[in-house]
Amino acid sequence: MNRITFLLMATALIQFSCSNAQEKNKKTATKMSDTTSNPAFSRNNEEKVELTDEQWKKALTPEQYYIARQKGTERPWTSKFEKFDEKGTYYCAACGNTLFQSNTKFDSGCGWPSFFEPVNKKSIIYTPDNTLGMKRTEVQCGKCKAHLGHVFDDGPPPTGLRYCINGVILGFEKKG
Repeated sequence: MNRITFLLMATALIQFSCSNAQEKNKKTATKMSDTTSNPAFSRNNEEKVELTDEQWKKALTPEQYYIARQKGTERPWTSKFEKFDEKGTYYCAACGNTLFQSNTKFDSGCGWPSFFEPVNKKSIIYTPDNTLGMKRTEVQCGKCKAHLGHVFDDGPPPTGLRYCINGVILGFEKKG
């Protein structure tokens, strides 16, 4: 099996898995986790968060849990943040950690919300990801270690980076 065939099969498998998770959780897919019942949620970016798997399942919607804790991905072009252009701050929907400012968001055409720079060095953790026969860099929330997406070196100036982020694990606070 050549590399292209393998990648196409892997992509189809991921999309099938995501599609099943999204259909199964249709009622909760668009609602954010209830932050009042989420012991991890705080806009204080200094506190690290460690919850058990059961606590995360209770705190997050099924789709958020799948992406944040099981390193899943949402289908491309399904995020409400893909073509979103409000001014403000994006944060981790699992814990409230500030991640990106809206002025660093750009339309990369990849199907997921894309940013060229995080708010600060502590907001993101970088982890090698060699799954699916690809060499990538996973990005995780610096506060709760939720899987956010991946970073690539094909972004715009000034950083040349493209943070390709799953919108379901993002929250947004409009500039006030």
